[in-house]
Amino acid sequence: MEESGEKRRAAAERNGINVQNERSLHAGLKLWYAQPEDRFEVPVGGFVIDLVRGPQLVEIQTRNFTAIRPKLQALLKEHKVHLLHPITFEKWVVQVDAKGTSVLSRRKSTFRGALTDIFEELVRIPELVKHEGFTLEFPLIREEEVRCRDGKGSKHRKKVSIKDRKLLEVISSHRFNCAQDFLLFLPPNLPQPFSNRDLEKALLLPLHRCRQITYCLRKMEALTVVGKNRNELLYSILNPITAVQEKSALSSPSV
Repeated sequence: MEESGEKRRAAAERNGINVQNERSLHAGLKLWYAQPEDRFEVPVGGFVIDLVRGPQLVEIQTRNFTAIRPKLQALLKEHKVHLLHPITFEKWVVQVDAKGTSVLSRRKSTFRGALTDIFEELVRIPELVKHEGFTLEFPLIREEEVRCRDGKGSKHRKKVSIKDRKLLEVISSHRFNCAQDFLLFLPPNLPQPFSNRDLEKALLLPLHRCRQITYCLRKMEALTVVGKNRNELLYSILNPITAVQEKSALSSPSV
């Protein structure tokens, strides 16, 4: 009886426990990323892991890094973890009836995403990037968003609910193995040191996004504050050797 239970659990891992309860985007990304020897929905340390590939645990998070933060912190104590998070490049909006059985309309959204959108979520876990067992990957995708005018959605959507998100295509995928990999978002023509205003002009991005970028890079210990220009902080790139030296100096007892 114990052996048959083990067989059922192994089969469930291979087939994917609770796949039927997943949102379509999450399930689609899992199928896109999976390789033949991967295991799905595996219990590890009190958590259920989306996908296990050899010694590495793979988690797929389509939104809200705050929700997964405690799980990542716990798992990284003993395991290598790879986090997969999609960035929507293009979107099609599908309106369905109240029962969700009939499509009323389908249109292409004017929304256009970019890789810099990763910082919208990354601000919730930037310090985890310093962990040598933690890697991240951001697939740039085309998706379909299924909506229903059921009066249950948020006010800014005029009570329209999002019923599902579906993966249409992965355009490209971008992997980050360490903090220094994120320095690619800093253009080579930046003055040194630089402010968020300088970054805003160089990247042609909103100021709030530039602040998210510098905040994350500081928490990752890829940037350091070197001064001020009036009310603007000035930043400089912190190479790995300097980061270790600064950390050592801070932890050393004073004489």
